[in-house]
Amino acid sequence: MAAQKIYAGNSLRETRGRSGLTQRQFAERLGVSLPYLSQMENNHRPISVGVLVRLAQEFGVDLSKLATGDAERMVIDMQEALADPLFDAMPPPADLRLAATNAPAFARAFLDLYRIHRQGQERLAALDEAIGASSRNALSTPWEEVRDFFHYRDNYLDAVDRAAERFACPAGQRLDPWQAGVAALAQQNLRVTQVELPAHAVFHRAGPDIQVNAAAERPTQVFQLLHLVALERHADLLEATLDQARFRSPTARAVARVGLANYFAGAALMPYRIFLAAAQAERHDLERLAHRFGASLEQVAHRLSTLQRTGAKGVPFFFVRVDQAGTITKRHSATRLQFARFGGACPLWNVHQAFEQPGRFLRQLAETPDGVRYLLMSRDVSKHPGAFNAPVRRFAIGLGCEIAHAGSVVYADGLDLTRPRAFEPIGISCRICPRSDCHQRSVPPIDRPLRIPANRNGPLPYEIC
Repeated sequence: MAAQKIYAGNSLRETRGRSGLTQRQFAERLGVSLPYLSQMENNHRPISVGVLVRLAQEFGVDLSKLATGDAERMVIDMQEALADPLFDAMPPPADLRLAATNAPAFARAFLDLYRIHRQGQERLAALDEAIGASSRNALSTPWEEVRDFFHYRDNYLDAVDRAAERFACPAGQRLDPWQAGVAALAQQNLRVTQVELPAHAVFHRAGPDIQVNAAAERPTQVFQLLHLVALERHADLLEATLDQARFRSPTARAVARVGLANYFAGAALMPYRIFLAAAQAERHDLERLAHRFGASLEQVAHRLSTLQRTGAKGVPFFFVRVDQAGTITKRHSATRLQFARFGGACPLWNVHQAFEQPGRFLRQLAETPDGVRYLLMSRDVSKHPGAFNAPVRRFAIGLGCEIAHAGSVVYADGLDLTRPRAFEPIGISCRICPRSDCHQRSVPPIDRPLRIPANRNGPLPYEIC
């Protein structure tokens, strides 16, 4: 049987970026020509056995995980898309996995095409004036493109993360982030002051003067200051990372630049090695970590989901933020659980209940249809504008890990992890969920036949065969 071909262009580019090598230097280290390396980085050719050996020997790459992450995520994404009634049947998972592993460019093109269809249907349903949008809108929106950029990199950007760590801990000791940020901007001839600004305004910049809203919460002030440090002091690194991403439009590149600066800010506020050690010592207690690092609960939860550095990985968490309508506004998963991208999320996740019990941490033991069990935690978070008449922005955050890591997480204390009935059945999206007895199902699964009984008195008008 022929060996499975490995396409892992993203992993190659990230390995080159971490090593600080040009394409030519990287090609020489791998013993291949520059055109050959370019084809491998763009997934036009698989990675040869010789290159795999050199990646392991020269750069310490874990070959067993080289292409798995992208493939598994694309399988989930394709399953969601193919659950649409537009398609007659769902291909077997083995076929989807082959496509995601051996033809990732084709898989992404399929997902792009499906997004076009979804956008068109939504515009028609809303009688949107943009039905005749020009070809520049034919691919995914800039926001979705940037979201995928982070999603398929495990939400961890090594070069940016290490630069933030060097900034925050220049001599191995963590500096005061506010003072370090002010000093760094002063070196760029920028002056930082704290003044009262209109509600929801975090800062205002006029030439060399940067005014930070004194009414904003302290974690927000510091985060924004570090965001500006990324843009001013590390612009070359951000631009090099954007060049590797090859975004399709200037708008997507601009959105990603903001995202990269935010990533730097979070990594500088909570430097990798120090934060990882603290998270392990505090057993991932969000409140204690927020106090130790002067961060918000949301900032801490998001940072926990990014601890995926090779050789120093933390507990693999998923992180999600939803608004009061149930819309996912932030998402990332370092676990096998992935979030719905083309439909609503499972209503049985406890993150939806957080709005009902503000100020409390809600815990949930859950099991997905593939039999994997998780510990889930959720809490509401409010963003106060600092003015009486200004509206409060309310969200809920969810954080979770597979049950094998529950002993390292304080939120598992007191829960019976051995009782099967303690785990609530949840799914990803109703359209691809195989559960036949869910009381919260909104639409039937696309890949299962239905029976419509003549006399039925139940929550659903159909039975799933």
